[in-house]
Amino acid sequence: MTETTPPSSDEQPEQPGTTPDPAPASEQHAPPPPPPPPAAPVYGEGAGSATPSGVRPAELMDRFLAKLIDGVIMFGVNMILVVFIVAGTIFSSGSNRFITGLVTSIVTTLIYLGYLAYMEHSQGRTVGKMVMKLRVVGPNGGNPTLEEAVKRNIWAAFGLAGIVPVVGSIAGSIAQLIAVIMIAVGISNDTVNRQAWHDQFAGGTRVIKEG
Repeated sequence: MTETTPPSSDEQPEQPGTTPDPAPASEQHAPPPPPPPPAAPVYGEGAGSATPSGVRPAELMDRFLAKLIDGVIMFGVNMILVVFIVAGTIFSSGSNRFITGLVTSIVTTLIYLGYLAYMEHSQGRTVGKMVMKLRVVGPNGGNPTLEEAVKRNIWAAFGLAGIVPVVGSIAGSIAQLIAVIMIAVGISNDTVNRQAWHDQFAGGTRVIKEG
């Protein structure tokens, strides 16, 4: 007759209706999983940014048309000033004509640069940008500071080369043309933010499309 060895206390079968022992305290209070990584920032958002989320960068054609409108306005203003400046020296000597050219180059350049910088700083847009529903946004949101606005339009200061007799005006015009072409190429190449070298020089300004 074979003897049956009773199961040990550790091997007792589970009785029906019994509840299994609770998990150890270390398992009951396991730390929650880490939060998911933050989503990529939307264009126009940033620390202290006043720009609404979901805005889109202004395209090259809109910015070109805005600049064309501003150029026409400034051309008319400068022509009026030049007429007044030159009117008194039409029959003057050569030295006075040189001074007239010097003053004309300085005044017209400062007016153009001042117009662009002041309007972008105070209003966030020039008249041309108002027509095209564009706005300039500073690196931290809102309108750019006056310093940032001057930096992003510094290419307009190349007109000061006109103070050099004969070749100055030509050199200044060529320098401005090259700067504008480089801006257009930079805007076209940056398919995400549409920023060019002048935006980077100003600390990261942007031009957005509203409406």
